[in-house]
Amino acid sequence: MIRKIHIGGVLLGVWLAAAELWGEIQVGAGKRIITPDPLLPVSGGLGPTAPVSKKSGELTVRAVVFRRGEVSVAIASVDALGFPSVLCERVRSAVPRLPGRNILIGATHTHSAPCCYAFPDGRGGHTGDLAYIDSVCKKAAEAINEAIDNLRPARIKVATDEARGKIAFNAYAPALYDRRMSVIQAVTPEGKTIATLINYAVHPEVLGPRAGILSPDLVGPLYDRTEALAGGLAIFMNGAQGGMVTADNRDLDRPRDLLLAHWHDLNTWEECLRIGPTMADEALRIVHDAPVQNDPALFCDATEVRFPVESEALWNVILHSPLRYPYNDDRSILTRLNVVNLGNAQILTIPGEALPNIGFYLKRHMRGEHNLLFGLTNDAFGYILTKVDYKSFRVYDYISRVSMGEMTGEILIERAIEFAGKCPIPDRVK
Repeated sequence: MIRKIHIGGVLLGVWLAAAELWGEIQVGAGKRIITPDPLLPVSGGLGPTAPVSKKSGELTVRAVVFRRGEVSVAIASVDALGFPSVLCERVRSAVPRLPGRNILIGATHTHSAPCCYAFPDGRGGHTGDLAYIDSVCKKAAEAINEAIDNLRPARIKVATDEARGKIAFNAYAPALYDRRMSVIQAVTPEGKTIATLINYAVHPEVLGPRAGILSPDLVGPLYDRTEALAGGLAIFMNGAQGGMVTADNRDLDRPRDLLLAHWHDLNTWEECLRIGPTMADEALRIVHDAPVQNDPALFCDATEVRFPVESEALWNVILHSPLRYPYNDDRSILTRLNVVNLGNAQILTIPGEALPNIGFYLKRHMRGEHNLLFGLTNDAFGYILTKVDYKSFRVYDYISRVSMGEMTGEILIERAIEFAGKCPIPDRVK
């Protein structure tokens, strides 16, 4: 069937039908604003929300859809601290044109957005606004459906390099973080940008929940700068940023404890306006000279992984949140891992905040020329540590308490590498 879609005043129905017949890659993008009106308190983690008095930037949900032949994959990013699987399923049910297992939904992890977990508060209440959460799910589905409607023939560029500049550091061990940034850019056959996907591991918590500001944090200026320079839609997918790979908003002129390598922070919107555009400039530098892949292969598969829940804090959320998190009688949960191959890139999802050593290990055992990790994707259940890190250092006390358990990292590594090993090897660009 020929679909009549007008883009830029040109009828592309025949073109799209031919592209589907030949298996040519198509890409579409969509976006919705999810800033609450009136403003709502914001969440920076497991615990009470914080009131706000103003906003800086707009919260959004952004989606890009890739299609080649009979394979379609949607990638969506929500400006939220986390977006658990129970909400991902709501979104997928409202996008019947795509297989649910091929819809990947991640959170940017801004610490200045309303809570989408609905954490129980211990007094019979919770931290979420259920009407707002429902509206985010609806708008996420709208963004994905818009991206499907906007599908058009495309070419792909993929590149990876170390991002330069004062962007991120590890608050527990300053140099222990992944400096690599991967970028996937989709362009029309004429070279016009459709979407730029930026994959980098960093906590967007320049402002933090106590600043009294609702905001996408550094991700908002990242989007604005990328779209101003490249056009199209920008979308950010976080990486293995757990424990604690955070925005480098240190005021290096104001040391707090040099022996422990602690500095005072600049918790200002101006710092977001510095870090976000720095990331955008680096992303566009990295992808600028990447070879164009005219006919990249597209593959997507998913598997379920069972994790025992040892953490009393997380088990309390599962049992008492009004979102009705699914769980098993043996005190475990099931969550989804995806592997996506796009041209010479391989993408693996992580259902939480993996520490950087896990991220390095997974990337080393993946099989693409470019290996991307989408953290906080398909689920968002706490920190993911290896058994040797779990409760091993005083600075890891909190992240161990808010991890599902001692074996979470071991299970993730084993199942992810096993699953990726059964998937096709991505293309090689000649």
